[in-house]
Amino acid sequence: MSMQKIVGVLALQGDFEAHERMLQNALGAKTRLVKTCQELEEADGLVLPGGESTTIVKLMQRIGLYEAIQQRSAEGMPLYGTCAGMILLARSILAREDQPTLGLLDVEVARNAFGRQIDSFEADIPMQLYEGARHQLVHGVFIRAPYITRCGAEVSVLGRYQEKVVAVRQQHILATAFHPELTDDAGVHRYFLQMIEQSQEKRSRT
Repeated sequence: MSMQKIVGVLALQGDFEAHERMLQNALGAKTRLVKTCQELEEADGLVLPGGESTTIVKLMQRIGLYEAIQQRSAEGMPLYGTCAGMILLARSILAREDQPTLGLLDVEVARNAFGRQIDSFEADIPMQLYEGARHQLVHGVFIRAPYITRCGAEVSVLGRYQEKVVAVRQQHILATAFHPELTDDAGVHRYFLQMIEQSQEKRSRT
């Protein structure tokens, strides 16, 4: 990136350290672990990691990050959710209407849709990250992973696994059902850094 931006990583629970390592070691990005509203304010983009979505949303609500993330998203801040992070971003959860989400990504997700922890697996996902480009294989780890059962009109499908939608983008929001941060493949994180750069360039022109 021409001017280094700060990539926030939500650090309340889950595999946030793996995202931090991927961003720092593989891509040389400047990161900030986000546990408070002040730390969120200092970030130019935010990664919502895998973990336990119910626990994460309760912690966000307790310390005020729930509303703060919604506000930053309304301002156009790029967000990237992996696994539980995808669930947190979703508009709704299949058969779990009682579980709160941020409601920012116009999709419905099914939790634990690929099976239990013992059913975890790795796979190469064909993804079209760049408009007009050929699909590229992205390596990901599926751990109690969700998949998307419904997409809104503004949601672009970026990748599927066994015909199930596992990667999407809606304007400034990116989400994958799998964990690229647990592999050596930095392609999705690189794409998210470019989203942050483009967001900053757009805001500087307005």
